[in-house]
Amino acid sequence: MRDVRLLPKAHLHVHLESTVRPGTQRELGGPPERQGTFATFREFADHRALVRGLLRTREHFRQVALEFCEDEAAQGTRYAEVMFTAASHGERLGDMEMPLEGVLEGLAEGAERYGIECRVLLDHSRRRPVERLWETFKLATRHDEVIGIGLAGDESYPLAPFAEVLETARDTGLHLVHHAGEAAGPDSIREAITVGHTERLGHGIRVLDDPDLVAEVRERGIPLEVCPTSNVLLSLVPSLAEHPLPLLRASGLAVTLNTDGETALADEYARVREVFGYDDTALAELATASIDASFAAPHLKAALRADVARWLTQ
Repeated sequence: MRDVRLLPKAHLHVHLESTVRPGTQRELGGPPERQGTFATFREFADHRALVRGLLRTREHFRQVALEFCEDEAAQGTRYAEVMFTAASHGERLGDMEMPLEGVLEGLAEGAERYGIECRVLLDHSRRRPVERLWETFKLATRHDEVIGIGLAGDESYPLAPFAEVLETARDTGLHLVHHAGEAAGPDSIREAITVGHTERLGHGIRVLDDPDLVAEVRERGIPLEVCPTSNVLLSLVPSLAEHPLPLLRASGLAVTLNTDGETALADEYARVREVFGYDDTALAELATASIDASFAAPHLKAALRADVARWLTQ
């Protein structure tokens, strides 16, 4: 059994605000670290709102982004597409540019120090106004490090009101990646595909509720960003042993392994190895699927694939 920390990885579904270190939260005057599962998505979202509220200055945003790079690099992550709710912070703090600029500064410093390449996806809660998504779009177009936008949050809220913004973003070359099929069922996935033009599915585990949709997602080649531990913490799956990850892979879907920011990526690989009996070849397949599903440059994808292959020969 090879060391999963040395397996080169791409991390595609991770919220920056969910990765703030417990020690950093304490330094900023935050609440004690939350233990155990959340009874509802709303309870989870409210807790995360408390953490987001701790971030108030450019230095705060720079610090958490730099610490993200250090922590990810220690887990063997070589490339990450990190989600950040920039417009929400900008509105809260009265400066639309400052939070994102602080994050980009920290990510640039982290790339230099730790050898990890990061790009940013700006997310937007489905519960929030369309006008804020327009602001998110404008922020994305002003920074080359931002490669896309997406809808997140409570999936009971439809994507349809945001259709014009999403079409405009697609036409300008931004990537689109939406949360769907996590708490809500197949209809949320269909809407993410048809209205949202999503290129990946954030979570997507409820695709298994509809065999026809499984076939469609497979034929379209839309990857799933699966986050098993997070699904258990949010009480969406009873236990890791009951998680549909093996069924998703057996269905021929493009499945990537991620954390949502609720655990460390190497730990997630170690857990699925232990719980599902995955050998090193299976772990390498998951890592390669994440590389293939990423928006990384072709030369970086090729280098990472080669490094995964070398890991298997060690």
